[in-house]
This record gives sequence, C-alpha cells and structure tokens, in this order.
Amino acid sequence: MVSHTAASARRAASQRGENNGAPSRRPPGRPPCLASLPQAGMDGARPGAINRLSTRTASLAPPPSRGVSAPRRLLIGAPAHTSLFQELRSASAGRGEEGAFPSFSGKASTREAGRKGGASLREEGEKGRSELAAKRSQTGVSLFALGGMATAGGSAGLRWSLRARSAFRLENCRRNAFGQESLGPISLSGFSLLPFRRAYRAALCTELTKPLVVRDVPSSSLQPHEVRVRVRCCGVNFADILACQGLYQEKHSLPFTPGMEFSGDVMESGVDVSGVKKGDRVIGVANTKALAEEYVADQKLLWTIPQGVPYEEAAALPVSYGTAILALEHRAQTRAGETVLVTAAAGATGLATVDVASNVLKAKVIAAAGNDSKCNLALQKGAVQSVNYSWAGLREEVKKLTASRGVDVAIDTIGGDIFKEALHSLAWEGRIVVVGFAGGTIPSIPANLLLLKNISALGLYWGRYRDQDFPVFSSALSSALQYCQEGRIQPHVGAVFKLEEVNEAFAHVTQRKSTGKVIISVS
Repeated sequence: MVSHTAASARRAASQRGENNGAPSRRPPGRPPCLASLPQAGMDGARPGAINRLSTRTASLAPPPSRGVSAPRRLLIGAPAHTSLFQELRSASAGRGEEGAFPSFSGKASTREAGRKGGASLREEGEKGRSELAAKRSQTGVSLFALGGMATAGGSAGLRWSLRARSAFRLENCRRNAFGQESLGPISLSGFSLLPFRRAYRAALCTELTKPLVVRDVPSSSLQPHEVRVRVRCCGVNFADILACQGLYQEKHSLPFTPGMEFSGDVMESGVDVSGVKKGDRVIGVANTKALAEEYVADQKLLWTIPQGVPYEEAAALPVSYGTAILALEHRAQTRAGETVLVTAAAGATGLATVDVASNVLKAKVIAAAGNDSKCNLALQKGAVQSVNYSWAGLREEVKKLTASRGVDVAIDTIGGDIFKEALHSLAWEGRIVVVGFAGGTIPSIPANLLLLKNISALGLYWGRYRDQDFPVFSSALSSALQYCQEGRIQPHVGAVFKLEEVNEAFAHVTQRKSTGKVIISVS
C-alpha cells in the first residue's frame, strides 16, 4: 500500500506533467471506463490533466443555497462518477443510441470507439440544442448563463445557474470526451422557465388630491376577446380630474391610472378578435387606465380611425362628440331650425356641441362663455350669436336675442346659477339637458316651472350608455367618426402636453385656460 506522502509526491509530479520515465499509472479516482485509454489518445492531454480537471470541476459547483438542492460535484474518481456515467449510458441506450457511451477496453479499438462515441454524442447534442432553441423561441424566455464544463479528459458534467431563492438547473450537459465541442443537454425536463413581462409607462394617482406620478407598470396578458393598443394620444376630461380628487360618482381603488379616451395602434389581439388587426389605427373608450403607453381593451370598445384623421383629433372624438351627439340627437331630439343654447361653449364638450348642432343638425346656436375670446371661438365653430355671461345676465341676454321667445334646447355642463338661468330661458315645450357640474354646484330644479311652461329637464350620463344601451352608445361614436370623415365636424385641440406633463395638463383645465380638447401625447 502506497503511503500518503508518496501518493502526494506522485500527484504533484503528475500535475507538473512529469513521470520521470515511470510507466503511466491511472491517477487516483480515474473512472474505470477510462482505465485502458492511453493518455495520448485524449486529444494530447498530458498526465495529470485528470487531476487538474478534478480541481477545476469541483470549483465550478456553487455552494448550497437555501431553497436550492446542493449540486452533485463532478469529482473524477468520486463514487458518484461511475454511476453518473452509467445513468448517461442507460439514458442513451433507452433512446436506441447504441455506442453513445462505448466501453473503452482494449487499446486497439480505443480510437475507433472514440470516434463512434463522439459522433453519437455530437448527434445527440445537436438534438438537445435544437430542443433548447425551440423551447426558448416558444416562451420568449432567455436562460441565464450557465456554468462551465470539463475542458480536458472529457466526461459528463453539470451546469448550474443560481438566482435569488430559486435556481435554473440544466442537468446532464455533456462534452465530448475526444474534443472541446459542447454537446448540449440530454433533456429539458430539469429546468424551469421564468415568465417574461414587458413594462410600460403610465400616469398613476397614488393619493387623492396629490399630483400624479409617471411610473413603469407591468404589461398584462390578453384575454381571447381583448386587444392591446399602443396609445398615441389620450384626451383629458374633467371627469378624470374629479376622479383623482375623489369627487367623481365612480370611485377607484388606489393606485389607479386615469384616462377615458385614447387613440393608437393595435399591437396584438386575442384569438377571438375579428374586428381589428395588428397595425390598425383605432380610438377607444375606457373607465380608467388609458393615460398610459399601453391599454388592453375589449374589442367592442374600439373603432377604426378614418383615413386622414390625425391621432390628436381622433382622441378628441369619443367623450366630447359622443356626449354632444347623444345630448342633441338622442335626448333632446333636436330638429333643424331650432334654437340651441350651449353653456361653457368653448370647452371640450361645449365646442363639440356647437359643432354638431350648427354643422350637422343645422340648428341656430347661441354660445355662452366666460370671456370674449371664448365666445369668438364658438362663433368660428358655427354659432350665430354669443353671450359673455361674466358681465351680462344670461337670461336677459337670451331674451333679447330671441325676441322674448326663448330657446328650444339648452345643453348645460356648468350647473349652479348658470343652469337656473338656462332653465328660465327655455321656450314653450323646451328641453334642457344636464351634462355635468363643472361649476362645482349641483342645482335644484323648481318643479312648478316644468309645469307652467311644459318644459323637460333631462339628464345625460354618457358613460352609462356603454353598459345600459350599448347600441345607442356605439352608434354615437360611429356617427362622430362618420361626420369627421365627411368633413362636417372638425375637433378643436386647444393644447397638447407630454405624458410627463400630465399635472400641468390637469391644471390647464381646472384653471379654465383651456379651449376645446386638451390632449396628452403619450408616444
């Protein structure tokens, strides 16, 4: 029996490539299947390469981590090594690949066996790489860089990749015993794939009455009936501002992304979507979440943008023109030649109402606004007369302009005292439509006035039609697109802000500086 000191000396000499003329001996721990293989037959590996391989491969194995099973270390000569070769040989035999791991007994057949074994291993390795490439292309998930492999002497090995509290494990990766080519994995069942999620920017309301913040949020998956839209422009509505202040009739859980209307391009669609396809230009409506770079919409809430209509103008159509059409055509049943009073006539909904009443329905429009410049803008849109109610009483001015007759239809978005004066300005069997309370005060209606003049007070909650009467809702949007394509209406975009300027855009509206629609240019 060789002493410990003598064995150490021989190993040290072997690592220096020296054998002092002594016959070559199998280093301690050399696998039995390589016992008869001469050192010169291993791609010129010098004596001692196996020992160096033991040290090098042992260093490749990562230390055990909580939640990750300790890797089997590839130590030439360790008891597990022979069984590992037997497992690989058995796995290859199970596939019907004879000669994948040849028996290296007999010097005469060593090189021939090596060539056969190497060819078989290469073939299986190509198959393994093809499986891996197919798996990666299907999932879109790139594997982390895996560990090293034995570089001399050849053998079976393990590749390991650690991640926090989890691990990718690709077992039984091999390298040809007679070359340096990696042969790939035997099977793909030993690793797990991490899901890939794209992120996009969105404006978030994290605290009521506080400024919005722009952050990255994860993209959500598509349902079969849904469409992912790359948002180009998003319209700013007073309802968005009220929602971020906690004053809107519909409450949202924090944090949330405002945004009720948008224009953009179809990025992808679910398997059941047939109305639109990738690349189509669309407008859409939403409860929230539109003020972002992406929006996932139900296919029925998307409409194709007509050729030649810019994204900015298209984004101004859904809420403002949808409301104007429903108020004038569906609720008030406005007829050609009737007189229509529009309050806040230079705002987004007011200016859309002036546009539709004047240019589509051919009604006579009296535009009421808070200053002369806004009144002039309404006149440019088609109004025949205007009232600046900041210095003159609305009721008295309308009485003068109509020869004491009054107006047939009034569309009010302000509420408060302005609503009351508009109500008193109605003619016999007149109709007033309540659209909103931008002034902040919800007025009361004197029922005796409804009786005495046989007038009607109507409400319009535009968004509710989407759930209660979708055909009417959809028809209004389709009409707006048709009118725009025909050139009968022209949306007015008063200001454009970037996504990062969302708080400035909200302030522009609340400070009553805006005219027409304020647009957020997202991408």
